[in-house]
Amino acid sequence: MTQMVYGASPVRTGEPVLPKWWRTVDRWTLSAVFLLFAIGLLLGFASSPPLAAKTGFPPFHFVIRQAIFGSVALGAMVVISMMPPRLVRRLGVLGFLAAVIGVVLLPFFGTDFGKGAVRWYSLGFVSFQPSEFLKPGFVVFSAWLMAAGAEIAGPPGKRLSFLVTVVLVGFLVMQPDFGQASLILASWAIMYFVAGAPMLLLAGVAAATVFGGTVAYQYSEHFARRIDGFLDPSIDPRTQLAYAANAIQNGGFFGVGVGGGTVKWSLPDAHTDFIIAVAAEEYGLVLVVAIIVLFLVITIRSMLRLIRERDTFIRLAGTGLAALFGLQALINLGVAARLLPAKGMTLPFVSYGGSSLVAAGIALGMLLAFTRTRPQGEMSDIIRWRARV
Repeated sequence: MTQMVYGASPVRTGEPVLPKWWRTVDRWTLSAVFLLFAIGLLLGFASSPPLAAKTGFPPFHFVIRQAIFGSVALGAMVVISMMPPRLVRRLGVLGFLAAVIGVVLLPFFGTDFGKGAVRWYSLGFVSFQPSEFLKPGFVVFSAWLMAAGAEIAGPPGKRLSFLVTVVLVGFLVMQPDFGQASLILASWAIMYFVAGAPMLLLAGVAAATVFGGTVAYQYSEHFARRIDGFLDPSIDPRTQLAYAANAIQNGGFFGVGVGGGTVKWSLPDAHTDFIIAVAAEEYGLVLVVAIIVLFLVITIRSMLRLIRERDTFIRLAGTGLAALFGLQALINLGVAARLLPAKGMTLPFVSYGGSSLVAAGIALGMLLAFTRTRPQGEMSDIIRWRARV
C-alpha cells in the first residue's frame, strides 16, 4: 500500500546492523568526511613540525595526536550514525545539558592559554573546549523544542528555543567567543526559518544582532581589535592575516611544492585556524578547491536528503547540523582569505584540535543518522489515511 519514494528504503526484517547501516547511510557524505580527515593529516605533516620544534616535541607530535583524536571522532561518528533518531535525540539533549554546565563554569575553572579568551578546561595532559560540544547538542535540543511546539496542544517550542539561544549567546559573548556565538545564532535562525518563522521576526533578530555587535565593539577591546584589523585597508605584515594572505598569493594554482612553503614557520596557528593557508601555499588552488567541494558535497547532499523528510524533528535537526557544519567551514575559509574578521575557528576535520575533531565527529554522526534512508510513504497516502481516521 505504501509507495516508496526518495529517502525511503524497504524494510528487511532480521537484517544485521552493519549491512543495514551500510545500505541506508549516505555513502557520499561518509566518503567526503574521511577524505577531509585524510587531507587534514596530510596538511598536518606539512604545518605542525615547525611548532613541534619550537615547543620541544618530536617532529610529528601533533600529527600523531591528530590521528588519535581523529580515530576517536570517526569512531564516534560511525557509532552514532547507526543509532535510531530517537536515541540520537536523547543523547543530544543530555550532551547539550552537560555542555551548558561546562560553559557556565568556564569563568571559574577555565583557562585562556594566553589568548585573551577563557574557552578551555585544562586537565594537564589534555584540554577541551565545551563550546565545541555545545553546538551539536544545541541544534538537537532546539529542533526538539520546535518540533514539540508544532504539535497540537504542544508547548511554545519556538519561543523557548529563542530564549535558550539568547542565554547561550550571552554566555559565549562573555568568554568572549563571538565566533561560536554567531554560529549558534545562525544555526538557530536557519532552523527557525525552516520551521516557518515569520520574516519580520527574523529581521528583528538580525537588527538585534547588529545592535549587539555595535555594543560589543564599544565595550569589548577583544572584539574591537578584530573588527579594526579587518576594516583597516592596510595589513600589518607581522600579523597572521598578512602571513596567510601572502601564502595564498604565493601558492598560485599548483603551489610551491610539498615542503616548500614558508608560512608554517611564521604562523603560530598554521596547523589550526589558518591551515588552509598552508594548503594554498604548498598545494595551490587545486587542493583548496577540492576541500571546498568536499564541504559542499556534505552540506548540499544532506540538505537534499532532508527535503523529503516527513518527521519535523529530523528535518529541523538535520538542517541545523548541516548548516552548522557548512557555516563553520565558510567562516574559517573567509577569515583566511580576509573576507571576514578573525574569529579563531577551526576547519572541521582538517584543522588540528581534539575538541573540534571529536565534536565534529559527533555532529556528523548525528547528521548521518538523520539522513539515513527509512521507509516513508507518499504525502498523499498520509493525507488519505488521516482523512479516514
